[in-house]
Amino acid sequence: MPVGFISSPACTGHDMGAGHPECPARLDAIRDQLLSSGIDVALRHFDAPAASRAQLELVHDPDYVESIFARAPKEGIEQLDPDTCMNPASLDAALHAAGAVVSAVDRVMAGEIPSAFCAVRPPGHHAERDRAMGFCLFNNIAIGAAWAREQYGLERVAIVDFDVHHGNGTEDFVKGREGYLLCSSFQHPYYPFSGTGELPDNVINTPLEAGAGGAGLRRAVEDTWLPALENFRPQMLFVSAGFDGHREDDLAQLRFVEDDYRWVTETIKAVADRHAGGRIVSALEGGYALSALGRSVVAHLQGLIGS
Repeated sequence: MPVGFISSPACTGHDMGAGHPECPARLDAIRDQLLSSGIDVALRHFDAPAASRAQLELVHDPDYVESIFARAPKEGIEQLDPDTCMNPASLDAALHAAGAVVSAVDRVMAGEIPSAFCAVRPPGHHAERDRAMGFCLFNNIAIGAAWAREQYGLERVAIVDFDVHHGNGTEDFVKGREGYLLCSSFQHPYYPFSGTGELPDNVINTPLEAGAGGAGLRRAVEDTWLPALENFRPQMLFVSAGFDGHREDDLAQLRFVEDDYRWVTETIKAVADRHAGGRIVSALEGGYALSALGRSVVAHLQGLIGS
């Protein structure tokens, strides 16, 4: 069966202003590469629905959710933190971004597709239970993982995060919580300057130094992620897929290339095939060098397809 590709026109309406790296052109760059690479024929496209408040509140404090709805501007820009703001289309975009991951869970669990990638924005892994930050409003991947547990009764779900920035929001939700495992790599020291303190057993963080390259990522995955994942035996895997570690992305210095993203995806897929019936739901996080982003997403999708 073809891999699912889930997105929404609503996600292009979110715009934090001229020059902001987290821009609508990111999704255009991905779609252009889907067509030029020829991989589009191996995908099944779906429009994302909007997440409900009840789904958001599986992860976020109800007062926080209400505050985002209340602060959504009818015109102009509403600044939430120094890096994160909303325009009049941002709330709708954020609801559809979270809803894409929920929909992906539903479709994968129904056997309609074996796995899915959600091309959505705003991203999510910095959003904490009661705080927007780092371009993120709602924690899309954590909401999907919580939905899989709540709606389908899965006992063990794993999240892997290879964004260049530490997913502090996802860690905030997962740490010490039964039934969840988080495996994460990120450049350190780097924004948000977290992820290296004492951690519970269900959080496996592998901070990487600037210039680590694909060899550093591969060592981290093989030495730390894989033993934890094999021991945990997840029934579904979720991926915070950030491509801002690419060597062409000027915002960071990990120096990854497309083959590194394909390799880590194939490695995750092998775990999913062994323990989870192949069930994977992935969602876009970072990646701001547009050509590199598009090519890296294609490599990620090739890893999911297994071709």
